[in-house]
Amino acid sequence: MDRYQRNIIIALIIATFLAAIEVTVISTAMPVITKDLGGLDLISWVFAIYLLTYAVMTPIFGKLADLFGRKKIFITGATIFLLGSALCGLSQSMEQLIFFRALQGIGAGALMPMTFTIVGDVFKYEQRARAQAIIGSIWGVAGIFGPLVGGFFVDFFTWHWIFYINIPFGLVSMYLISKYLKETIEKKKRSIDYGGAITFIIGTTALLYALLSGGNEINWNDSIMFTLFGTAFVFLVVFVMIQLRVTEPMLPFHLFTNRHLLIVNLSGLLLGSILIGLTAYLPLWVQGVLLLPATSSGLTLIPMSLAWPLGAFFSGRFIVKLGTKPISLAGVILIALGSFALTFITELTSNLFLIIIMIVIGLGFGLSFTVFTVIVQSSVDWNNRGAAASSNAFLRTLGQTLGIAVLGAVLNQHIGGHTNNGTDVAPDLLAAGLHSVFIILAVVATVCVLLVASFLPKEQPDYAKESN
Repeated sequence: MDRYQRNIIIALIIATFLAAIEVTVISTAMPVITKDLGGLDLISWVFAIYLLTYAVMTPIFGKLADLFGRKKIFITGATIFLLGSALCGLSQSMEQLIFFRALQGIGAGALMPMTFTIVGDVFKYEQRARAQAIIGSIWGVAGIFGPLVGGFFVDFFTWHWIFYINIPFGLVSMYLISKYLKETIEKKKRSIDYGGAITFIIGTTALLYALLSGGNEINWNDSIMFTLFGTAFVFLVVFVMIQLRVTEPMLPFHLFTNRHLLIVNLSGLLLGSILIGLTAYLPLWVQGVLLLPATSSGLTLIPMSLAWPLGAFFSGRFIVKLGTKPISLAGVILIALGSFALTFITELTSNLFLIIIMIVIGLGFGLSFTVFTVIVQSSVDWNNRGAAASSNAFLRTLGQTLGIAVLGAVLNQHIGGHTNNGTDVAPDLLAAGLHSVFIILAVVATVCVLLVASFLPKEQPDYAKESN
């Protein structure tokens, strides 16, 4: 890694850390925030709105990066993210906080796909997995230190500082990208797909809002829900029609004729649902079934955060020697084995056994997601890399949204409406519901194994040897 690459990777590490730690930091601070601002009934939307705007804007920023360059979009995204952070810190009500979290999510929708795209631009094929391993490890660091940082600021300062602290680090990241990232943009008139962008925003917002609200704020059989799904269907159909006609589509459908990209995107969709299922429901098992304190549930997830970068490290070491298929297949098999093991746990299962399972699953995610990202970066040329990376990020987020909707509905069927994070549900009843959730995760993981084993090409991606 030369000096130029080191400067770029430092900027990307900072940007990734800001986006990753934002979720874990605010989780720790939310009890204090709701006590100060009120609006306890709106707490879920502090998280959901960030996810929604992030998912909606990711493909749009990805295409704009292909048209106008990564540097402009990265700086634009960072500016919006930092503005949102500053305004979140100034919030005087829960409604204001939710609105400004939406702004943060828009900025993150540019930062995260640009990180993947810039790695593909700056590093050669044999270096990309190692660079992704470094960046991937930041998610593990954020998962561990986020609650500690959030607790520190809440205890010794005020909750406002969990947002203000983003600003100096974000400015450093913007400076490094602005000064050091080299790219040559062909000067010509650009055709922006406004129709595609507008229909995509409306359609996906309606879809994701319905999935995030279903069974919670809005009943699934409510007329509003039918209206949301109908709106989503109509606008997404129009979006597809527009994409097939314009010269510069926001989401080039020809990318999905690439088998590497198609299988990786479908796998990302499935693995996203598994990841959110583990993150949301394993702590519920620890607290609601094993009746252990919240600290224990957090400690159960930390091994996955630690094993993830370790798996990413192995991907970087062996991707050139072994190829992309064996490593990604090994990763999804580990995830499937871990998910299958969860279907056998009982009220007598020790927390140590759960930790071992999470280590196995974390290694699997580190191996598979790292290789999948390299495949996306190496399957298309420069002009389509932003769209490819952002579509992959969008589908992972969509997988999480679909996963939490489906798994939540299954759990609610078992506990018969006795919600309140499971605290008022009998442990045996909650255990039965969570077992159904774990069975679904195991089935989804098995489908992913079959998908990668049967359809992911053995050959290297088309642009693996492209000079950068």
